[in-house]
Amino acid sequence: MSTPVEPLTIDVVSDVVCPWCFLGKRRLEAAIRAEGDRSPVVVRWRPFQLDPSIPQQGLDRRSYLKAKFNDDARLAAVHDRLADLGEAVGIDYAFDRIERAPNTLDAHRLIRWAAADGVQNAVVERLFRLYFEEGGDLGDRNVLIEVGRESGMDAGSISRRLADGADVEAVRAEIAQAQAIGVSGVPFFIFASRFGVPGAQDADVLARAIAQARAAQSGVEVA
Repeated sequence: MSTPVEPLTIDVVSDVVCPWCFLGKRRLEAAIRAEGDRSPVVVRWRPFQLDPSIPQQGLDRRSYLKAKFNDDARLAAVHDRLADLGEAVGIDYAFDRIERAPNTLDAHRLIRWAAADGVQNAVVERLFRLYFEEGGDLGDRNVLIEVGRESGMDAGSISRRLADGADVEAVRAEIAQAQAIGVSGVPFFIFASRFGVPGAQDADVLARAIAQARAAQSGVEVA
C-alpha cells in the first residue's frame, strides 16, 4: 500500500480591501490548478489590516485615498494597471463603484468563523468580489451576515458573535503574530510553514514555491 501524502498547507496573510491580495488569490489558484492531481492543498486565510485606524463606521473612500496618496494621477495609474492584470485572471476591478473605506476587523472575524464551517475560501472570494467588483461596504455588519448566509453559515450565529465582540482579540493577536515574523505588506504566502513569498507573484513563481514546499515535506533537496 502507498503511504498517504501529507496535504500541503498554504497560509495566505491578506486584507480583503487589498486589490493585490485579490490578484494574488487568483494567481495562487492558477498555480494549484497547474499541479493537476497532486496531493491535497489546504489554503488557510490569515488576517492583516492595511489600516486599523479606520473607524468602525468606515470613511468616504475618495476622501480617504486623497488624504492618503494626494496624487490622483498616480492612483489612477495604479488602478489602470490593476485593471489590466485583473482582466487576465478573471477579475473585473470596478474601483469607481467603491464608496466606503471600511475597517476590516469584522470581515476578518467572519473569515475566521468560516474556517470552522469549512467555507473559508468561499467567504473570502465573496468578500473580494463584493468589494472590488460590486462596491459593497465590507464594514456593514448586515453585509457580512449576508455573505456568511450565502456561503452556508448560520446568519443568527454570525449576528450574535459580531455584536458580542467574539474573537476580536484573537484576530488582533494573529495580525500581531504576522507582523512579528516580518509581514509588513500583503499578500504574503507561507508554504508548509516553511517558505514565505511576499507579494502577488505570478502563478509560475507560486507554483515553484509549491514544488519547493512539497519537496521539503518529502525530505528532498531542491536546487
